[in-house]
Amino acid sequence: MTLVDDFSRAVWVYLLRDKKEVHKYFLSFIAMIEKQFEVPVKIVHSGNGTQFRCLLPYFEERGILFQTTCVHTPQQNGKVDRRHRHILNVVRALMFQVAIPIALWGECVLTAVYLIN
Repeated sequence: MTLVDDFSRAVWVYLLRDKKEVHKYFLSFIAMIEKQFEVPVKIVHSGNGTQFRCLLPYFEERGILFQTTCVHTPQQNGKVDRRHRHILNVVRALMFQVAIPIALWGECVLTAVYLIN
C-alpha cells in the first residue's frame, strides 16, 4: 500500500500480504500522521479498489472525506502512479547495481522510499 501526502509529496509504503491488512495498517497510519504532524487527516483519495470500503464508517465518524477516482480514469490518480514508477525505478537501480537477490525486493522498496523522502 502506497500513501502519498498531497501537500508535501512525502511517501509511505506498507508491504502487505493481503488486501485484508489494509484496515489495520491504514488506521495506524492515520494515528501516526495525526501524532507526528499534529494535523488531522481531512481527505482520503483512493482508486476504485474495495479495500477501503470497510473503513467508510470510520471516515464518517471522524469527518474524513473519502474520494475515489472515476472508473477507467487513471489520470485522476496520477500522483501515486508517478510515485510508483519513481519507486520502482530506484528499486531496479539498487537491485541491478548491487546484484541483490529478488527475495529482498521488499527491503529494496522500503529503502527506496526512505531515500526518496
